[in-house]
Amino acid sequence: MSWYNLHMEKILFIDKPKGITSFDVIRRLKRRFGSMLAKEKMGHAGTLDPLATGLLIIAIGDATKDIHKWMSLPKTYEAEALVGVSTDTGDIEGEVLNKVEGFELKEELVREALNSLVGDNKLKVPIYSAVKKDGKPLYWYARKGIEVNPPVRNMRVNGVEFLGIWEKDGETYIKFSIDVESGVYVRSLIEELGRRIGVPMTMSNLRRVKVGEVDITGALKIEDIGENNL
Repeated sequence: MSWYNLHMEKILFIDKPKGITSFDVIRRLKRRFGSMLAKEKMGHAGTLDPLATGLLIIAIGDATKDIHKWMSLPKTYEAEALVGVSTDTGDIEGEVLNKVEGFELKEELVREALNSLVGDNKLKVPIYSAVKKDGKPLYWYARKGIEVNPPVRNMRVNGVEFLGIWEKDGETYIKFSIDVESGVYVRSLIEELGRRIGVPMTMSNLRRVKVGEVDITGALKIEDIGENNL
């Protein structure tokens, strides 16, 4: 299913590529279809960072009024983490804060730590996020070098599945699937996973594969969208 009719308006299911923001997807759609979308309101449900790929839900027209219903749904991600490294952003695009070498990572320990995340986790949101403090997004403080204590949020994990450990170019990576409630930052969970294992970790890849009952199967690539999809 690539679109969903809501109050005679459209919800598009997009497979967002890596390297662009969620709002860049909207910009591309508006550029591509010009006058057809020029006067239409558009919004997205649940931001995906430029590093992340996968299911992005775009609302068009009056459907934007109900976009919060999509944002509140549980989500499933496939995540990869670089082991032995921590960064200021919580992902590999940030500045390295700490690098640990010579560690031994056992699969049994990783599985145990992943399973321990299931349930409620009281964690700080990433400093490079759009969560607001005193009216300004946290990334505003981070970019200006202003120290600020990020708020703590309950991040509920409904389930996890270990998908593997591998070595590449002398670095260690792990991959897992995780089912979460709305409001969860996978970057924060990966950092917490590292703390529980005893070695720093940072997110190296993230793909959203499901929102509520809608999965990535059939989601449209931006370049494949035609007038019949709008």
